[in-house]
Order: sequence, then C-alpha cells, then structure tokens
Amino acid sequence: MVDAMMKDFNMSYAEADPADLVPDPVAAVSVTTRPEHAPSRLRGKRIAIVHDWLDTFAGSESVLEQLLICFPNADIFALVDFLKPDDRGFLHGRKVKTSFIQRLPGARKIFRAYLGLMPLAIEQFDMSGYDVIISSSHAVAKGVVTGPDQVHISYVHSPMRYIWDFQHQYLKQSGLKWGLKALYIRWLFGRLRQWDVSSAQHVDYFIANSNYIGRRLKKAYARDATVINPPVDVERFAPGTHKEDFFLLVARLVPYKRADLIVESFRLQPDRKLIVVGDGPEAARVRAAARGATNIEFRSKVEKTELIDLMQRARAAVFAAEEDFGITMVEAQACGTPVIAFGRGGVTDIIDADGGAPTGVLFDRQDVDSVLDGLARFDRVCHRITAESCRANALRFARSRFRAEIRNFVEIALG
Repeated sequence: MVDAMMKDFNMSYAEADPADLVPDPVAAVSVTTRPEHAPSRLRGKRIAIVHDWLDTFAGSESVLEQLLICFPNADIFALVDFLKPDDRGFLHGRKVKTSFIQRLPGARKIFRAYLGLMPLAIEQFDMSGYDVIISSSHAVAKGVVTGPDQVHISYVHSPMRYIWDFQHQYLKQSGLKWGLKALYIRWLFGRLRQWDVSSAQHVDYFIANSNYIGRRLKKAYARDATVINPPVDVERFAPGTHKEDFFLLVARLVPYKRADLIVESFRLQPDRKLIVVGDGPEAARVRAAARGATNIEFRSKVEKTELIDLMQRARAAVFAAEEDFGITMVEAQACGTPVIAFGRGGVTDIIDADGGAPTGVLFDRQDVDSVLDGLARFDRVCHRITAESCRANALRFARSRFRAEIRNFVEIALG
C-alpha cells in the first residue's frame, strides 16, 4: 500500500501545475488568506499539526510555517511553547495547545531535561476529533496516539540522533561515559529507543527531509519514507556582483559541526583567508584551534544582511558537519556561491559535485588532510562552477516547491 501511494505521489507531482513549482514571495501573506490552496480532498476535514516544541524559530519551525500556509485551518500542538514575541509572527496569533511539561518547574529554561517524560506527554494530546494528523518530528511528535480511521503523516527532520547512531558521540561530548548519571542516561536512552520504534509503527506515512534521513528511518524503524526536502527562503538571497578571495564558514559552534577541523585546516594554509560566523558552547575551543593565525577572522554574530553580503562575496562556503539536510548550504548556493563540504548526510541531496554543471566539491573524511584535499580540488575545478549554476541548484528547494509536494502528498494519502 505504501509503495503504491509513493508511486502515485511521484506520478501526480510530475503532473502538478508548473506555476506552483516556481518560487513566489509568500512570507508576507497571512495563512488565513490562502484557503484556496487547501487540497480538494481536505475540504471539511479537521487537521492537527503536532510539533515537538517551540522555543526558537529555526529549520523545523520554517517547515511548520509552510505547513500552516498549506493547511490554514489546522490546530497546532506542541509539548511547550516558549517562543519569544519576535519569533511568533509565523503563527499569526494562533493559539498553540501545549502539554503538562509547559507547567513543570523551570520548564522555560530546562524543558529538555524532561526528555524522559516527553513520550508520556505527547501521548496525552487528544487527537480523536481530527481526520488528518501531520507531525513535524525530530524527537517525539510522531508518537501521538491516533485511531484506525485517521491518517497520520509524519514529516521527520531526524530520528532522535542522541539515542540512535550518535549516542556514543553524545555521551562522550557530554562527559557521561562513566558514573551513576551516565548509567541512568544509558538506561533512559534504551527505554526511549523501545518507545521510538513502537510509536513509529502507528504512523501511516513517513516523509523524510533528505535521502540520508530516509536511510536512518529505515535503519531505526524498518519503515520506508518519501523524501521531500525542507523549504528554503531562496528568494531572500541573490548572487552578488563580484567575488573576493576568502572562504566562509557559517555554523553554530557545537561539536558535531566540526568547525575546529575547518579552522585547523586553514591555519595550515596561511595564504587562504577564512571568515567564521557563529557562536556556541564550542567557541573557545574553535578559536583556540586558530592558534593566533592571522588569516582567520571570527565574527560571533552578524545581521542577516551582512551574512548575505558575506555569502555573496565569498569564493566558497566550507562545511565539515554531517548534516541531516543543510539549509545554510542551500542559502550559500542561492547567493551564487560554491560549497565545499563533507560528503555524507543531507549534503548529497544538495551539492552536485560530479555533473556537467557542478556546484561544489565534497571531501571524504572528517579530518584535516581530507579538508585540504577538498580545497585543492576546488582550486582545480572552480573555473567550471558558475554563480548561475549554483543559483539554479538552490531554486530546487524553494518554499513553493515544498508546499506543492506536501499538499500533493496529503491529498494522495487521503485518496
């Protein structure tokens, strides 16, 4: 049944109205003004959208924003809602239904510490009054309880990486290899894995945000998924008029981003200039990796207009993380800028390194020698990479494309 549904989705999408597959500026359009975009099979249906938690506006919230445009009458559920006023605009004043974790002591600052209670909390949401449930999940949202006459579609940003394939890395980086606390965390992760697999079997259809996440879903849950890449506001970006002789790293400075690896590589090549934009708990260690190098510049925080300007002027953007997808890479491409990146994870959905119109270079390993090899290969092929090709590549991830695919998928699921 699932295979047939996926085939129908691919065939139907190929026949979709081309006018809905090109970028259009929708950010300023209120979700309440677009009911005509609701798929015909959804008219009269009650829809719930379940999100893990709301504490900031980031990649998963940009997906939620587009889901709300697609389904303007949907009710919104989240474990907690601690969004700041400046981040709430995409909700257009709509109320979010939250769980009991919202009211627990200290939840505003430490709600993640209640991870062990999250499966219970998500199961307490009453979905009985809805025909269609769409979960936007990177933790537990997919675990809402639904009935046999309801359709549950789960858009998965990632399985809980800290309890699955990144467990040992997380424990090591958190200093939890030994001791009573480490023993408790390992026990908790084991219980969460059992719940995660069990709850996955009650989802009717999975959507993965990249082929990489699709493979992780298959490994963790033994379930197939259709890939619909997340929406990127490519219209906010445009190619610049000239390039300058520097490389750019834009990343939150956390361990898995491996910014230290990029910095160390550029320290060894003082003739190459690197600008690092970002902050985070690893900032001191990343700066220490520069060891006084004069060719590396750090900027903790910049305004969006300045970031776009840097992306437009950079020779290339450089990344060493194994990303679930990689929105910043798409943004760099939308600025007409090539990408040099570690060739595992969601980047393989984004960067064309071998085709007739390449848009970047992928290196094989997360080590200095591999980064240096990637930089050297970029020097050899950069004359083949054009701003036009990079920009055209980025347009594949426009928000209008996401909306068209999501609406089409849901309509077919109901058929």
